[in-house]
Parts: sequence; structure tokens; C-alpha cells
Amino acid sequence: MSDRLAQLEKLIAADPNDSFCLYGLAMEYAKQDDTDKAVDLFDRALQVDPDMCYAYFHKAKALEAADQMDAARQTLRNGLDVAKRVGDAKAVNEIAGFLDEIT
Repeated sequence: MSDRLAQLEKLIAADPNDSFCLYGLAMEYAKQDDTDKAVDLFDRALQVDPDMCYAYFHKAKALEAADQMDAARQTLRNGLDVAKRVGDAKAVNEIAGFLDEIT
């Protein structure tokens, strides 16, 4: 386990509802191509903070890498709805662009 993973795991153990740390840990697992773990952690981050637009984006990236295209598209649709609702124009553009790429 990398030092970064170990540090993030410790932070999550101390505060299991830290959405930023859950997101960071998910990103680390995604980099290691551990899609199941990454998706689980993105889901946990989104349970804590459902307005975390980029968690939808990167969860969809992980799902795409695992060739789970239907799930990736649905995740992007959900994220696009959230990004529009919270008014994050940059996230709207990036999520919509990725959705266009895989549709």
C-alpha cells in the first residue's frame, strides 16, 4: 500500500464521513485500476456529500475503464443533474462533454 493510501485510510478511520478524504482515497484506488474499491468509495463520498460533482465524473471514469458503460452513463446523467442544480458551470461542461464522448 502506498504512503498516500495509508495516510488516507488513517484519516478515514478517524472520520468515516469525511467526503474529501473518501474522494481522495477513491481517486487513489482508481489510479491503481481497483475499480470496485474506487466506485465503492465514490459512492460513500456521494452519500456524505451528494453535491460533490466531480465524484460523479471520476466514478464514471472508473466505470468506463471497467467497461461498465451503462453505469458510467447513468452516473454522468446523475452528476449532470446535480451540477446544474448547484450551479457549477465548469462541472456541467465537463460532465456533459464526457457523457457526449461515451454516448
